[in-house]
Amino acid sequence: MATISAALVKELRERTGLGMMECKRALAGVGGDIEVAIEELRKSGQAKAAKKAGRTAAEGIVVARIVNGGKAALILEVNSETDFVARDAGFIAFAEGALVKADADNLIEIAALKEALETERQALVQKIGENVDVRRISRLEGDVVGSYVHGNSRIAVLVALNGGNEELAKDIAMHVAAVSPQVVNPADMPAEIVEKEKEIIKAQPDMAGKPEQIVEKMIGGRINKFLAENSLTEQPFVKNPEVTVGQLAKSAGAEIVSFVRFEVGEGIAKEVVDFAAEVAAAAAGNN
Repeated sequence: MATISAALVKELRERTGLGMMECKRALAGVGGDIEVAIEELRKSGQAKAAKKAGRTAAEGIVVARIVNGGKAALILEVNSETDFVARDAGFIAFAEGALVKADADNLIEIAALKEALETERQALVQKIGENVDVRRISRLEGDVVGSYVHGNSRIAVLVALNGGNEELAKDIAMHVAAVSPQVVNPADMPAEIVEKEKEIIKAQPDMAGKPEQIVEKMIGGRINKFLAENSLTEQPFVKNPEVTVGQLAKSAGAEIVSFVRFEVGEGIAKEVVDFAAEVAAAAAGNN
């Protein structure tokens, strides 16, 4: 049987809102696979939803830069080991300089950018005493491109429009930062995600015993709701929930083409150290 760590139980609690024992049992039942545990909990009706954001354990910053006269933009994530270093002026200057170099030398592939920055990165590591990783970069182009960086530089967004203006693009980018949609339009949602959602809905307790045509109708309604909640154009605009983001863009003569959202550390697992346990273990070893 897989060992279920306290850190894994804690993460599942945070992502589902369930109690410790429920989470521990769910993880034990699937060999410690947290994503499968969430699916099973949702199927049983115990967990109504799981956070869509990836794990955000790593530290660092995300920086963005508008280029080419407002018709393109770059976004870059650079990671550090601690939040303290992420606020260091030298670290921030390295990240911002990396973005300038990426634009100047057209380095939009992360491997090429890493190679170009390796000497500077090593010098920074020697200075600050922590590992530094130039993790990922993306570039958007369009008639109009806007950016938004959250105040602490942990979230940054680029939005490309046909028509409109940079202020509109920035407002929509701010919405994306706050709400984190998965796709621009409902039709953009990958078929495999829709099918998985259908399976989860069909397995929920209130579907049991109902005629097939009723089940299909209920699934259809819930899928439409799922698509609306996760598609940028269908979401109520954060600054004015009376209109959707799609309506906002249309009223300004614009069309949303694409967006990129980076959040520091999403998808990176970071070891959680229980210092109290370490001290207790060390004390026991000295006895």
